[in-house]
Amino acid sequence: MSFPTPGSIIDIQSYKHNGSLHRTWEDTVILKGSSSVVIAGNDRILVTESDGRQWRTREPAICYFNSKQWFNVIGMIRQDGFYYYCNLGTPYIWDNEALKYIDYDLDIKVFPDMSYILLDEDEYSLHRQMMKYPHELDYIIKKNLNELISMINQRKGPFEPGFIEQWYERYLEFR
Repeated sequence: MSFPTPGSIIDIQSYKHNGSLHRTWEDTVILKGSSSVVIAGNDRILVTESDGRQWRTREPAICYFNSKQWFNVIGMIRQDGFYYYCNLGTPYIWDNEALKYIDYDLDIKVFPDMSYILLDEDEYSLHRQMMKYPHELDYIIKKNLNELISMINQRKGPFEPGFIEQWYERYLEFR
């Protein structure tokens, strides 16, 4: 399988468990693409919701996807520091059309001081019932939620000091 090469511009698509398209991010620049990890950057890009509503992101961001982890991390670069938005979802796939994953509702927002809040537990509970998430899936999501929290607390992976700065500098080379 081929992966997008550094400098390539791709779309990112998230889906729901029932296969419906949830959200699309356009014009994301690949900084690293392999079978195990994709790191990408974007800035003030167009986002399209499933209902057709569109909006633009407000700041530069570095996106981290790992092929073995059931979450992805968006590091947002703001005036007062780095914020992270973490989506619980399937590992990514790349099909030469877009980078894709299934979004499983739960999110974590991490603040510059590395404190965090868990978001959308009610949405997860509702969709788990509506879309009949299997018990095995619920186990995987909760296990990966704990792994994600551990990475945040230990400042590992995309939360490691210098990670966002390093990849943002690389992103600027492609702008």
